[in-house]
Amino acid sequence: MKLALFVAAVAAVVCSVLCKESAPKVQVYSRNPGIYDQENTLICHVNNFHPPDITIELLEDGVELPQSKQTDLAFKQDWQFHLTKSAPFTPKEGKKYSCKVTHVGKPKAYVWEPNM
Repeated sequence: MKLALFVAAVAAVVCSVLCKESAPKVQVYSRNPGIYDQENTLICHVNNFHPPDITIELLEDGVELPQSKQTDLAFKQDWQFHLTKSAPFTPKEGKKYSCKVTHVGKPKAYVWEPNM
């Protein structure tokens, strides 16, 4: 019984040190300068998050862009994860392009700024 309590206590301490929840840092950008009516690639890079429970969606006016591709989930030595998702798109004037990141059940949208 004492051994089981000891193991549980050690596991709790290790998890509290290594498994702290960290909100993701998100960057939304395009491969080329944002010019309307020219083919481009929308990119959403998400890093420094923990736990790895995350969903990334690339959106045009709230609708997911087709043909999106995602890298494999990777992490650094401190158990902070990173992931990138991209999709081809042709920006149209008046449309809103964004990256919706849902981490541990909390969604947040990040808007692409074409810098025009």
